[in-house]
Amino acid sequence: MTKNIFIASAEPYAGKSVIALGLVNMLLAKTKKVGFFKPIISQQENGVKDKHIEAVLSYFSLPIPYEDTYAFTRQEVLQQTESENWGEMINTIISKFKKLEDAYDFTVIEGSDFLGEGVAFEFESNAAIAKNLGAPVLTIINGENKSTAQIVSSALNVLRNFESREVQVLGIVANRVKQEQVDDVRELLHMQLPKEIILTIIPLEKGLQSPTMKEIADVLEAKVLFGENLLSSQVDNFVTGAMMLPNFLNHIKENLLIVTPGDRGDIIIGALQANLSASYPKVAGIVLTAGTEPDEPVVRLIEGLQTIIPIIAVKKGTFETTTMIGGIHSRITADNTNKISLAIDTFEKYVDMKALDDRIITFQPEGITPHMFQYQLVKWAKSQKKHIVLPEGNDDRILKAAARLISQNIVDLTILGDQAEIAASLKRLGLDLDLNAVKVINPATSDYYEQYVETLFELRKNKNVNQEMARDLMTDVSYFGTMMVYKGDADGMVSGAVHTTQHTIRPALQFIKTKPGVSIVSSVFFMCLPERVSVFGDCAVNPNPTAQQLAEIAISSAESSARFGIEPRIAMLSYSSGTSGEGEDVEKVREATAIVKQKRPDLKVEGPIQYDAAVDPIVGNQKMANSEVAGKASVLIFPDLNTGNNTYKAVQRETGALAIGPMLQGLNKPINDLSRGCTVDDIFNTVIITAIQCQESGQSL
Repeated sequence: MTKNIFIASAEPYAGKSVIALGLVNMLLAKTKKVGFFKPIISQQENGVKDKHIEAVLSYFSLPIPYEDTYAFTRQEVLQQTESENWGEMINTIISKFKKLEDAYDFTVIEGSDFLGEGVAFEFESNAAIAKNLGAPVLTIINGENKSTAQIVSSALNVLRNFESREVQVLGIVANRVKQEQVDDVRELLHMQLPKEIILTIIPLEKGLQSPTMKEIADVLEAKVLFGENLLSSQVDNFVTGAMMLPNFLNHIKENLLIVTPGDRGDIIIGALQANLSASYPKVAGIVLTAGTEPDEPVVRLIEGLQTIIPIIAVKKGTFETTTMIGGIHSRITADNTNKISLAIDTFEKYVDMKALDDRIITFQPEGITPHMFQYQLVKWAKSQKKHIVLPEGNDDRILKAAARLISQNIVDLTILGDQAEIAASLKRLGLDLDLNAVKVINPATSDYYEQYVETLFELRKNKNVNQEMARDLMTDVSYFGTMMVYKGDADGMVSGAVHTTQHTIRPALQFIKTKPGVSIVSSVFFMCLPERVSVFGDCAVNPNPTAQQLAEIAISSAESSARFGIEPRIAMLSYSSGTSGEGEDVEKVREATAIVKQKRPDLKVEGPIQYDAAVDPIVGNQKMANSEVAGKASVLIFPDLNTGNNTYKAVQRETGALAIGPMLQGLNKPINDLSRGCTVDDIFNTVIITAIQCQESGQSL
C-alpha cells in the first residue's frame, strides 16, 4: 500500500504519458487531491513549459503551481553530476516532492524522458529517485519494432535492474506491441514474472502515434496557407506528390499527408477533389515545399471551396521535408484533448485498474468531486450498455458527440437522418465514426415506419388523430425517435440541439406518459462546481409550479440525486430563510416543504431557505444553526422557472461550472432535452445520464 507511484521507462518514446494521464484520471475518481511531480524535465527555452506537465495540469485542472511540479532540468542534472553534487540534488528532489506529498492524498511521479545525451545515466537516476522517494515503480517497455523475444527480454531485464537496486516494481507495461504479438508476449511474461507483478500489454494504437497537422507545422516551422482551424487533423501516412495525377490518386490512404512543390497545381486540386469524393479516403493535409506557393487561379479555386484541408508551406526542399516528417514523434499536448481522451481510454481498456486500485489506494474520499462524478457516470453507463436514439443527425455537434460515445464504447446508438448526408458530414468534419457501428435510419423510408404509424394512430385516435395525420407526424424525427423508445427499439432518446423543448417533449407526454404516482415532468441539472456536485431543479420545464408540484419536483430531484451517487440534502429555495419572511411566494415554498416532509419523512429537507444559507456553512450556521441541510445542501429546488433558469446559467457562466442536463424526470421511459446552444460535451454527458436512467431503476450504482 502506498500514497505515490513512480512511472519509469527504460528507453525513449515508451509512452509514459498514456500511463500518467490514465493514472491521474483513475485517482481523481477516488479523491480530489491528486499531485503530479516530474523530478527531471527536458531542457526548456525561456518561458516555455514542459508540454506533458502542462497537458496534465490543464486537462485535469490540477491546482498545482507549475514550478512545484519539477525539481531540475536535465541539463542541470548532468551538470550537478559532473560536479559530484548528486547527493544535494537528491535532497532537493525529496524536499520538493515532500511538499506535494503533504498537500495531496496521492502523487503520481513521472520519470525523465531519455532524450539527448547521457541516456546511459537516465535509468540510474530514475531508479535512485524512486528509491529515495519510497515510491514503487510502474515501468514501461516500448514494444515498437521489437520481436516478441526482445520485448520479453527487455521486461525481465528492467525488472531485474530495479530489484537489484532494491526498488519495488508494482507492474510492467509492454506498450505499442503489434496486435499479432500480444498473446505471445502476455503468455511468456506471465510464465516468467512473479505473480505479484501487475502485467499490462497495450497494442500499438495508431491514433496515439500519429502526429497532427499542427505538430508537423510546428516542427517544419511552416506557414499556414489554408485550413488553420483544421490543424488538429491526424496524419497516419505521408506521400511525396511527384508523379502524374492519375498515378498519384492510387496512393491516397486514410489521413494522408501529401508533400509536393507549390507549383504542382494538379496535385493540389486532385487532392482537394479526392477529399471531397466519397470514393477516396480522407486527406489530412498538404505540405508545399521549396518555398513555392500555388498560382493565383489555384488559390482562387481553393478559397471558393466550402470544404478544404490544411495546406502549409515550407522553404525546405521535398527530400529534407519528408525526412523531417518521418522523424516526428507525436506528443500529447494540452491543446489536443482528443488525443488525451484517447490516451485515457487506452489506459482504461488495457490496464487492470482493479489490481492497481487494490495495491495503491489507501484513502477514503469525502463527498463527490466533479471529476469523480463524471468518471463514475461513464463507468455506470458502461456497466449495462444501453441503446440511445439521436434524432438530429443533421447537426454536426450530434455527430461529434456520437463519435466520442462510440469510440469509448459507452452506448449503442441510432442516428436519424439520411445515410449519405451523414457520411458526407462525417468526412467533412474528419470524424472517425464507422457507420457500421451505429444504426442510421431515415424515418420516411424505414422498415419501422408503417408499424409506427399504426401504433401512433391507435394511441391517439381518441385525440382526433387520423391515419393521414399519423403518417405525417411519423416523418417528424422527434415523433419517430420517441416511438422507437415507446416500442422498445431504443432504450432512451436525446434531442433538442435543433428542436425546441416543446417539440422534444410533446410526443413523450402524448404516449410515453408519466410514471405511476407522478403528475408532473420536471428536470434537473447536475452542476459540477469546483469542489462539489449539486443538483438544481427545476430549471427547464415548469414555469410556475404549485406547492404540490414543487414538492413532487423536490422528491423526484432527491431520487435522481441518490440514483447518481449524491447524498440528497434538499434546500427549498426562497428569498427568506426559516420563519423570517412572509408573502405568497414564501408561503408556497413553506407549504411545499411540509408536503415533502409528510410524504417522505426519510429525506433531509429545509425550507424556505436562501441560496447562501443553503450552500455556505458559515451563513447556514448563522441563519439556521440546527439544520441538517443549511450550509451543505446538495439538492437545490427553485420556486419557479424564472429563478431556476437564470440562477443555473449565472452559476455556470460566473464560476465556469459544467452543467450536465437538463435531465427530465417523471417519464415512464428516458427522454432528455438539450439546449439549442448546447456543446458537444453537453450532448456527450446528456447521452450518458440518459443511458444510466435506462438501466433498471432498482439497480444499485
